[in-house]
Amino acid sequence: MSTAHLIVTIAAAAWVGFSAVSMLARAKWVVEPISEYGVPERFWALLGTAKAAGAAGLLAGLIWPPIGIAAAIGLVLYFTGALITVARARSYGHLVFPALYLAPVVASLLLLP
Repeated sequence: MSTAHLIVTIAAAAWVGFSAVSMLARAKWVVEPISEYGVPERFWALLGTAKAAGAAGLLAGLIWPPIGIAAAIGLVLYFTGALITVARARSYGHLVFPALYLAPVVASLLLLP
């Protein structure tokens, strides 16, 4: 495992984990936009849990790489779905936010040895 992969993976897990906690805590700056995008409130806890599981999976992947690969692929799908949701809501100025979470996850996947 390279130092770059280790640093990027830990940073990606921390970033996604922060996002998960923010969603599960229903932070106003998270809840307001996803309401505007049309995401029903009944899905918020599930989405936050999915992000938390992905972050944990990235860290577990440092010990057993197949888990990290699965977690990264799941997070890529998650944040791609988020990009599509934001685009469908025509909130084009907000597309940067899911992309900021997607980028380090993709980087972590690409830096695998």
